[in-house]
Amino acid sequence: MDALTDLLDGPRARGAFMLRASLSPPWSMRIQDEAPLTLLSMVRDDAWLVPDAGEPVRVSPGDMVIFRGPDPYTVSDHPATAPQIVIHPGQHCTTPDGTSMAGSMALGVRAWGNDPDGTSVMLVGTYQLRGAVTHRLLAALPPIAIVRGDTWRSPLVDVLGEEIGKDEPGQDIVLDRLLDLLLVGTLRAWFSRPAAEAPGWYRAHGDAIVGPALRLLHDDLSHPWTVADLASRVGVSRAALAQRFTKLIGEPPMAYLTGVRLAQAADLLRESDATLEAVARKVGYGNAFALSTAFKREHGVSPQEYRTGPVAHPVTAGTVTTGPLTTGPITTG
Repeated sequence: MDALTDLLDGPRARGAFMLRASLSPPWSMRIQDEAPLTLLSMVRDDAWLVPDAGEPVRVSPGDMVIFRGPDPYTVSDHPATAPQIVIHPGQHCTTPDGTSMAGSMALGVRAWGNDPDGTSVMLVGTYQLRGAVTHRLLAALPPIAIVRGDTWRSPLVDVLGEEIGKDEPGQDIVLDRLLDLLLVGTLRAWFSRPAAEAPGWYRAHGDAIVGPALRLLHDDLSHPWTVADLASRVGVSRAALAQRFTKLIGEPPMAYLTGVRLAQAADLLRESDATLEAVARKVGYGNAFALSTAFKREHGVSPQEYRTGPVAHPVTAGTVTTGPLTTGPITTG
């Protein structure tokens, strides 16, 4: 398993919020739903993304946008258009003064907007549950990432556009899986862009020495790895592996392994009811005490405090877990 596969193995939409928005200008939506991840595909006409910090950016038909929560942002027909709609947690929709708009913009099955024949059309899929997207994935993304339509296209967008308005048995599952596939494809395109400042672990994937070493680590996190053991498996000296690994990844092999182990432990704590002892064994710690000690040293809280604490947490807010954190309000390709 390579590092990217390991990172993308977590997303699993469960009852994702899906809609086809059809709007005629002037329109502007303030999004403050605190969702961990949202995927937006422009189908017709341009739109503007206006983050609270950063400059407005235009998106066009064919562009794919990934929003990493929980920071709010605005999507509008023009940067100067004041928000007329506010989307709150749970997809509760109001006017800026708090008046409910429940039902007033419904246009049919998963169809929403101010005009069924609106000039602006977009598809939106939102992962609403905290366990649906791994914290390691969120930590690897900027707040807003854009993959331009002239660099990458997916047939899944058209399939999603056809399926999103259907109301058939099992339709929610169909849409969840389509959203998962589209997200994985978009992320792969994002990390593969020629101009991307991809994390070191992604750039090192094709390296003849570090690539195999990364795959070995991610294939079996529970193995009691040492640099000597890893170097032997790759077929180089211990010194050669340590030097090459540190140069490409930005940290030594064992430090990288510790970060990945603790990040996966954090995901398991949030996403499962596994005991701390079981989580410890799965990620390569001998017992729950050893994991607790390492986890608290790295993140400042115990595993139990992390499991029961609020979603917005320092583990994702400021800690590099699977590679250098990509920062900045908006990055485009």
